[in-house]
Amino acid sequence: MSNTAQQDWSERSRELAQLLSRTGLGDRQAFARLYQLSSAHLFGVILRIQRERALAEELLQEVYVKVWRAAADFDAAQSQPLTWLTSIARHCAIDSLRRAQAQVVVARPRGAAGDDDGGPDAAELLPDEAPGPVELLGRASEARQLSACMEHLSPSQRQSVALAFFDGLSHAEVAEHLAQPLGTVKSWVRRALATLKQCLERAVQRDGRAEGA
Repeated sequence: MSNTAQQDWSERSRELAQLLSRTGLGDRQAFARLYQLSSAHLFGVILRIQRERALAEELLQEVYVKVWRAAADFDAAQSQPLTWLTSIARHCAIDSLRRAQAQVVVARPRGAAGDDDGGPDAAELLPDEAPGPVELLGRASEARQLSACMEHLSPSQRQSVALAFFDGLSHAEVAEHLAQPLGTVKSWVRRALATLKQCLERAVQRDGRAEGA
């Protein structure tokens, strides 16, 4: 592992990197220590995406199975250990949502073999919880608005917001990742959120005027 890659890292990051290296060699004690140090953070990342706690707990175990298998692939020259672990957790949580959306549940009550009275399927009697076309259009519009508003941020603000809200890092972890003072990162995030809020509010007002026209 490159010393240059670690010289600006915190003691915790260096320990996580060492544990990942040992885990990649099949060291179960290192893996247990890795879990102890990182599981609370990764569970929080998953829970922000997958709100059902029971499913989030299952996903956390899935994440560490992936970590055990992929630990040897961790490259300290490419990313910090917590960033790498967070990326795995986020992908697992997002994939679980995609699987749930794609899953088709067919429930059709039947009597004796070959008996079909032509009645409605049980699935047809259940409320449809999928978003309707209006909601889907609204979500698409919000996504476009957010993307457009993100363009008003400076590169440093955009990166800090992405790490904090999309990757689930704390302000301290963002500061460590960007090698910037904690106060600077907090200022970037605060100003970025204020800019986004104003931009999104203007977008909503424009949409409202367009609908009333």
